[in-house]
Amino acid sequence: MIKLAEALLLRKELQAKVDRLKVIDIKGAFETKTGRGPVSDGFNDMIAEVSVVSFQQFTHCYDWHAKRLREVDAVIQQANWTCEVDFDGTKDYVDPYVKDKNN
Repeated sequence: MIKLAEALLLRKELQAKVDRLKVIDIKGAFETKTGRGPVSDGFNDMIAEVSVVSFQQFTHCYDWHAKRLREVDAVIQQANWTCEVDFDGTKDYVDPYVKDKNN
């Protein structure tokens, strides 16, 4: 069990993490390696892109954080529907510089 304030903070942290993971340039997950082979093999230069982080690792990390975000958001929404706070939200803003035409 955690306090509602902690859940709100956790939701914010998870949303930031998911947002960062969402915009990661996948090309940054690859490293270019070059090498030379004997010309007799039919190749002079070889270039390969090797994954630094597996796509499976990346998607697992993203999916885990996104799932936790949905879970904490659901708990917060449940609290939103079951708790009441003492605040008068029915008051409208009255501009003190505009005269009321009803007076």
